[in-house]
Amino acid sequence: MYYNGFKDVKLSGLGMGNMRLPILEGDSSKIDEDLARKMIAYCLESGINYFDTAYGYHGGNSERVVGKLLKEYPRDSFYLATKFPSYDASLFSRMPEIFEEQLEKMQVDYFDFYLMHNVNRLNINLFVNPERNALDYFYEQKENGRIRHLGFSAHADYDDLKKYLEAYGDHMEFCQIQLNWLDWDFQNAKKRVELLKEYHIPIWVMEPVRGGKLASIPEEYMEKLRKYRPDATAPEWCFRFLQAIPEVTMILSGMSNMEQLEENVKTFASKEPVSDEERDLLFEIARDFVNKNTLPCTACRYCTSYCPNNIDIPEVIASYNEDKLSGSFFRVPMMMRRLPDGCKPTDCVGCRSCEEVCPQEIKISEVMADIMERVEKQNK
Repeated sequence: MYYNGFKDVKLSGLGMGNMRLPILEGDSSKIDEDLARKMIAYCLESGINYFDTAYGYHGGNSERVVGKLLKEYPRDSFYLATKFPSYDASLFSRMPEIFEEQLEKMQVDYFDFYLMHNVNRLNINLFVNPERNALDYFYEQKENGRIRHLGFSAHADYDDLKKYLEAYGDHMEFCQIQLNWLDWDFQNAKKRVELLKEYHIPIWVMEPVRGGKLASIPEEYMEKLRKYRPDATAPEWCFRFLQAIPEVTMILSGMSNMEQLEENVKTFASKEPVSDEERDLLFEIARDFVNKNTLPCTACRYCTSYCPNNIDIPEVIASYNEDKLSGSFFRVPMMMRRLPDGCKPTDCVGCRSCEEVCPQEIKISEVMADIMERVEKQNK
């Protein structure tokens, strides 16, 4: 295991994310503690010293189980990270209560790393409210030694990330973002990396294999990659890509079984970043993959001029494309919460006026119908 320096500590290049622990009976709230214990033991034996969890993971049980299992080891043999659930606006008033609950659940007196969880467009105004400093309580906990290092995770776009940094950049010691070779351009992660570099904030990486989506890519792409590294797996390519980014200090992987863990530990035995030529090949594959799996919206906005309900169609399609690539239905519902009533995709009347002016000939009415059907299923 190789290590990276951060302040006065040495962190393992690979950290164990605890959002996707092994579960029982297909129920994400029921963690397989026996297997999780073996995985944590293997992590520590293999040199992994960073463990990341959060208040909401596994229905609130990740913190409890991780704290219980790490209690079997000396407190100074690992670094523990968890997060305040700032993605839920209703919980901002309960910061002290939740922080104390987290310490109790994890059976510790302090957190090595503590994050504001998921800064994004829905909560940015709560953070940058000029009438109060939302983080005063956590600054106080840091002064008291109950938080050693304070940071944040973000799924924010560039503008909202900049707003947060303008307000709190001087106090943030690290930032956790979604970063991988597909999202470098698709989510414009490159621009976020450059912004964090301006603020001298080290990067923690989440979703290095995009929730498993990049752990198994089509054979046509693997054939191209094997010409450079014949024995490298798809996940290894993801990690080697990140190793080439100087600003990256910690790479987290949410491993669900021993096989994934053992393979990743083997990869992180050495630092073998991709070359410029290999990186360019990954970007070429990313462009082809995105073109084949998403709708070709260019956000020209011709469609919005003709929509009788003023639906922000380009924003809807951007979120829809995200969900198509991840194989989930998460971004669209989150995006819908931002849109005014009467202007949501579920308010589409199917008039197809938008389709008549779309230069890319996207079947927008079919997208809206699909969203309506998914929302209906989700609400049942």
